[in-house]
Amino acid sequence: MRAVVLHAPGDVRVEEREAPSAPGAGDAIVRVVAACVCGSDLWGYRGVRGGGEPKAMGHELVGVVEELGAEVGGLEVGDFVISPFSLADGTCQACRHGMPAACDHVTFFGGDDVDGRGIEGAQGERVRVPFAEASLVRVPGPVDEALLPHLLALSDVMSTGHHAAVSAGVGPGDVVAVVGDGAVGLSAVLAAKRLGASRIIAMSRHEDRQALARRFGATDVVAERGDEAVAAIRELLDGELADAALECVGTKESMRQALGSVRGGGRVGYVGVPAGGPELPVGFLFGRNISIAGGMAPARTYIPELLEDVLAGSLEPGLVFDLELPLAEAAEAYAAMDERRAIKVLLRP
Repeated sequence: MRAVVLHAPGDVRVEEREAPSAPGAGDAIVRVVAACVCGSDLWGYRGVRGGGEPKAMGHELVGVVEELGAEVGGLEVGDFVISPFSLADGTCQACRHGMPAACDHVTFFGGDDVDGRGIEGAQGERVRVPFAEASLVRVPGPVDEALLPHLLALSDVMSTGHHAAVSAGVGPGDVVAVVGDGAVGLSAVLAAKRLGASRIIAMSRHEDRQALARRFGATDVVAERGDEAVAAIRELLDGELADAALECVGTKESMRQALGSVRGGGRVGYVGVPAGGPELPVGFLFGRNISIAGGMAPARTYIPELLEDVLAGSLEPGLVFDLELPLAEAAEAYAAMDERRAIKVLLRP
């Protein structure tokens, strides 16, 4: 089968690899219908993180179940499914409390399962999915082709943006600042709107992303960064600051900007994959009584709730995909996102 492999910074190739077979008792073999490139994939592509051996890429997919292990319940061959980006056993303490991303046996595409067997990346034609019963979410069929981008967005970016808003306690009437205008930041704008925020400030320097942020519910746009961004928020809000900030980048600078954007007693939800040494200034948090929460999104917990809105037509997170390419052109997909020629690229095997 064909699959995407990162060999070195800037070196992405589509290669022939052995197709998964012989599912274990708790596994599913899924034919990938659509996958995509994530902003976090770019850390390895840019040489910021990772390196060493070639790595199978991708962790976001929707597809059709082709085979099931003997112990998998709740699914049938032929089911259309959404896979969260992290896979969990569904039984440990974290899973039982709705936090599968922190599962004691959390497993990722492109890594190894608990038995040491390799798992393919999601950017390929087929994958073996461990913990299939606890991880995969069945979508009632038949599935409308037009829904595919919106369903795919639930596997990671929409769930992650939602986690930022939930972690920051966003609710009706809140004023929210969103740091980051990638697919996760834009999804966080959408999530804040869905949860009832009355004013949403999108921080973005790019006109295409600003336009989508406004479509998703942003009421204001701030192009400045750092201290200038904080000053711009004060100007917008007549000298005040936001009730909550959603940090969707993962750098030291983005975290500092998020913390500076909220009032005393405000809240920050952070979901940016850490890179570039983000730090938490405990003294500042203490003095300002700022609450901070977040981390890796428990996508499997959020997908069923968000799926209801997608199927009802009231939630369209797939609008973050502004470029679609065949799997064979994965190198161009990575380059387009790295060069900011695309917000998020959907790949069709």
